Amino acid sequence: MRFVSWNVNGLRACLGKGFEDSMKSLDADIYGLQETKMQPGQAAVDLGDYTEYFNSADKKGYSGTAVFTKEKPINVTYGIGIDEHDHEGRVITAEYDNFYFVTCYTPNSQNELKRLDYRMKWEEDFLEYLKALDKLKPVVLCGDLNVAKEEIDLKNPKTNRMNAGFTDEEREKMRILLSSGFTDSFRFLHPDEEKYSWWSYRFNARANNAGWRIDYFIVSDRIKDKIKSAEIHNDIMGSDHCPVSIEIDL
Repeated sequence: MRFVSWNVNGLRACLGKGFEDSMKSLDADIYGLQETKMQPGQAAVDLGDYTEYFNSADKKGYSGTAVFTKEKPINVTYGIGIDEHDHEGRVITAEYDNFYFVTCYTPNSQNELKRLDYRMKWEEDFLEYLKALDKLKPVVLCGDLNVAKEEIDLKNPKTNRMNAGFTDEEREKMRILLSSGFTDSFRFLHPDEEKYSWWSYRFNARANNAGWRIDYFIVSDRIKDKIKSAEIHNDIMGSDHCPVSIEIDL
């Protein structure tokens, strides 16, 4: 199966920048989107014969996730079942016969780390949610997880240390996740490759490839050996992020 994840930074805007053609060229069985910034029905998306699911934030034009899937899931849930976390449209979980597919848009710690304490609570609760799923079936998690785990995962680690997305606290939470029965698919197949999935709109960052790898496919350890490919499609434009993908034998 082929999965694609993309933080589109506003799906309606991305639709005007070749979104549908880009997605069709990647030809996924399941797409997970983040930061859709829209309510259902605000835009028509034509990817072909897919069933679509949206989880929108209460606040209009903010956050939000979506799933487009060729095979209709057994069940779909929205959020992680904790009211504190479930008003920003950050998680959709689709259950299939052999696995759970989860798309996630992790909260940003923001300027001056004003949301770091909340982010830590989110990380703890989300990990417990994933572990509960993993007890039932293997998990395929995708999304903008808003953290570069190691120095190899961003262009300028020294000048960004303790900035949102590269704090010691956020990086440690990612390490804890990956030591709890989960595998970073890209790093599993490409242990030494420096490739990025997000670039600031400032300072010509994308032209200079001064980016961060903060978009992931993370899978249950017991299916990591089934991963056939894990790619970052940094030639695809339309957002400040690019799509990431995996192929896995499920």
